[in-house]
Amino acid sequence: MKRIFRAAGIAALLFTGWLFAVWPPPLWYRTHWPAETAFMWMRGQRGRGAEGQMTGKTRNRSSRPPAVPASRLYDPVPADSISPFVAEAVLIGEDNAFPTHSGIDWRSLRHAIGYRRDAFSWGEARDRQELWQALPAAWSRREALRGASTITQQLAKNLYLSPSRNPLRKVKEAVTAYRLEAALGKDRILELYLNVVELGDGIWGVEAASQHYFKRSAGELSADQAAALAGSLPFPLRSNPGFRPGRMRWRQDLILRRMEGEPVEVPPAVTEDLPTPEEGVTGAPDSALGDSGAAAADGAQSRADSGAAPPLPSDSGAQPRPDSLVPLPPADSTK
Repeated sequence: MKRIFRAAGIAALLFTGWLFAVWPPPLWYRTHWPAETAFMWMRGQRGRGAEGQMTGKTRNRSSRPPAVPASRLYDPVPADSISPFVAEAVLIGEDNAFPTHSGIDWRSLRHAIGYRRDAFSWGEARDRQELWQALPAAWSRREALRGASTITQQLAKNLYLSPSRNPLRKVKEAVTAYRLEAALGKDRILELYLNVVELGDGIWGVEAASQHYFKRSAGELSADQAAALAGSLPFPLRSNPGFRPGRMRWRQDLILRRMEGEPVEVPPAVTEDLPTPEEGVTGAPDSALGDSGAAAADGAQSRADSGAAPPLPSDSGAQPRPDSLVPLPPADSTK
């Protein structure tokens, strides 16, 4: 019996060590930029990446990352060098509750698994009963659970983990998200996220994406351009301003309407079976962006202010309506 307890104790210690083992520790990122995130490394291992190279202009407030492979576009900049439209658009599209949650948005998580009550308390029998009824179907709603992921969770995953859906990996993501919140605070978490988020094949962060798609710095982005980048998330390899931009334009339109004060819902992005660059499909040139999904955005613009989201577009070849969506990439547009 003692041997069993000893083995269980060792297993518990090993699991706890694995759960908290990340390098460098979250506190490091208070003053440093990532030289390479787990996602960057993973993409590099797969031999993927757009043509280009790091600009070398690391305008940060601390250390500058070393040279990176030529297939990577990555140029971290401080928050005051990024247009405020970007943070607004990303929060609308990805995590409206970011200013108030502590790393996990439990309300969105409950709704994602099918919990139907507005609040939850362990002391309430009806709340517990509703939760137990919802939990068995949680796995079948895993795409909705992905949509409930917060910006802090996405940063934890980008910095340290992988896109695996393994439940244990998700537990480690949650623990790491809480650690990031405790070590960094909201402003730095958002600053890091905007600088390491993937925004195209081999394109990391808002500055690199802005230079690549719009030929301007992140500080000069208009609201339309910021909404276009936010509309690419969280699946930028399947749809972005330079590659099959149907869903990007659809979400861009909804995000812009929210930015302008309309009470529309921007639904969590869902996966769709679009080919990605590694599947042998080459993206259209950055200037040829009127190939998909704009008809759906056109319908979204013309409907009444009902707050409902338009249907997800397909790659139909329809042309965008010039007064509703920015023609990408605009070299000289301003908002």
